[in-house]
This record gives sequence, C-alpha cells and structure tokens, in this order.
Amino acid sequence: MLKLGVPSKGRLMEQSGAWFAEHGVVLRRSGASREYAGAVEGVAGVALVLLSAAEIPRELAAGRIHLGVTGSDLVRETLSDWPAQVAELAPMGFGHADLVVAVPRAWVDVETLDDLDAVAAAFRARHGFRLRIATKYHRLVREYLRAHGVADYQLVDSQGATEGTVKNLSAEAIADIPSTGATLEANHLKMLRDPPVHRSQATLFAARRADWSAARAPMAALAARLGVAIPEGL
Repeated sequence: MLKLGVPSKGRLMEQSGAWFAEHGVVLRRSGASREYAGAVEGVAGVALVLLSAAEIPRELAAGRIHLGVTGSDLVRETLSDWPAQVAELAPMGFGHADLVVAVPRAWVDVETLDDLDAVAAAFRARHGFRLRIATKYHRLVREYLRAHGVADYQLVDSQGATEGTVKNLSAEAIADIPSTGATLEANHLKMLRDPPVHRSQATLFAARRADWSAARAPMAALAARLGVAIPEGL
C-alpha cells in the first residue's frame, strides 16, 4: 500500500484535491469530517493520510508516508540536506508564497543585501550587539544571508505576528512570508530589492527512506496518471 499525505484542512487541502482530480485521481476523506484518513479513487493500492502541512516533511523524512503534498519552504526549512531525504516530483502551481527580508521604511539608504550588511556592521559597532532579524525560517534565512555575504546579524525566533516585532523593538528587521503587502506597509516595513529568500509553492514530494517494496506498483500507476517521473532509487 502506498501512503499519500495531503494537508488536512484549508485551501491547501481543497487545492490539492482539485489538482489530483484534474489528473483523474479523486481524494476522499473516510467517515466523519474529523477522521484523518481516506481513500484514493482512480489508482488501486493508494491510501490517503491527512496531516498538517507542517507535519508532512517530517513524516516523509521518517518514511511513514511515501508521498506528500506540502510547501517547498517547509521541506527546505524542516529537513537538513533535504534532497537526500525527499525527492521533488512536481510543483503543483498553487500555494505560492515568497519568503522575503524586510527592513524599516525609515532606513532610506537600505535597499539591498549589501546595504543591510553595511548597516549590520555599523549597528554592532554602535550598540555592541548584532542586528536582530525576526523569523521562524532560521535555516532558510541563515543559508540565504551567508550566500550573500551578510554578517553581524542574529536571528531571533518569531512564531507569529513577525511584522510587528520591529515596532515592538524586539528586532530591527524581519524575514517572513507576509500575508499581503499591506501588512508590511501597516508596520512601516519595506522589502529589499534582492530576490526573495525562497519562492515557495505546494509541491509533491516522495520519501527516499520509505519502504517501497509493496508500493512500487501503485506508484507506477499513480505516476503515469500524474505525468511525473519516478526518481531513481525508489
């Protein structure tokens, strides 16, 4: 039996169902609306597992599900060396979200990462501690800033209302997926002109460490329906 994990609620669940239906595969929740299991019609030997989008990367990495739909940002943030743990099968064309770095609008001379690096160095020299960037995407942001040569900063954890951390004086800048541009505007922030940290979208992933011995036949049938290639080693 092949286990397919999809988000259990919200627009991601609805859009996942629509995407599979477009390929002739129907996802149905079993029994009561609060039950987190279901059936897959159109391909034999596939079971539906309903999880939160944030749980799916870990379930894939542990091999408890064979396939999973989740945001590409969540996979890259949650899993170290993610290509060794999961294979990206197909971007699904919905759930788009950009992870961006934003600074106070009052910083008129800060428009790029090079500017941010200069300000961070000056900030440390003046205040005796590193410039704080509030985010919940520590791995992605750290790798991005390192790749662009930004130093003299520290990441502070923020699991909600990240845009408000600058106004509340708990950070000098943020890295977040803003719900709308208006949210940044309302908090007197602006995005840097550089490309985003990551352009995320819902993506179908396969678990490299799952037990595929009884799942290869359903995987072949499902891959043919979806028009995706089966990665080597599965």
